[in-house]
Order: sequence, then structure tokens, then C-alpha cells
Amino acid sequence: MAFFVYIVASGRNGTLYTGSTDDLARRTAEHRDKIRRGFASKHGATMLVWYEWHDTREAAFKRERQIKEWKRVWKLELIERANPGWNDLFETLF
Repeated sequence: MAFFVYIVASGRNGTLYTGSTDDLARRTAEHRDKIRRGFASKHGATMLVWYEWHDTREAAFKRERQIKEWKRVWKLELIERANPGWNDLFETLF
């Protein structure tokens, strides 16, 4: 089984939300469709702009917590390195 840490954004340099899941496609669709009420939905963070694969739930959770502690500029740099065009990566999941 795969586990993921991901960042969704409201747009380029917009609001960021970091999370982890074992079903990235489903969870990203939930963000896009604003199915769950919460921070990401409230702030329009619906674009999948970065994700990372992990072997275990614990590793993904640890990485999620690490990134959530980061300064915003570090998160922006992480996204820019992997996805300089800030493309919505949702379609790449299929």
C-alpha cells in the first residue's frame, strides 16, 4: 500500500494546505469538490500542486507534520522545484 503527503493550493502562491492520505486521487477529488468542510475548502485550496510517496502511514504522517512546521517560503520552494508551472497535478494521477 502507498501513502502520500500532498499540498493543495488555491492558486499560484495562494493559500496552501498540507495533508496525508492513502488514496491521493480520492482525497484530491474531495478537495476539488469541497466535500469536506475545513481549512482547504474554506480557503479554496483545490489544486494539487505537490505530492510525495511513502512506504508507510507513519512515514507519511511524520513528513506531513514536518512540512506543516515549515515556513511558508520553504513550502513554496518545495512546490517550485517539483512543479514550477504550478500545474494542477490531479490529472496526472490517472
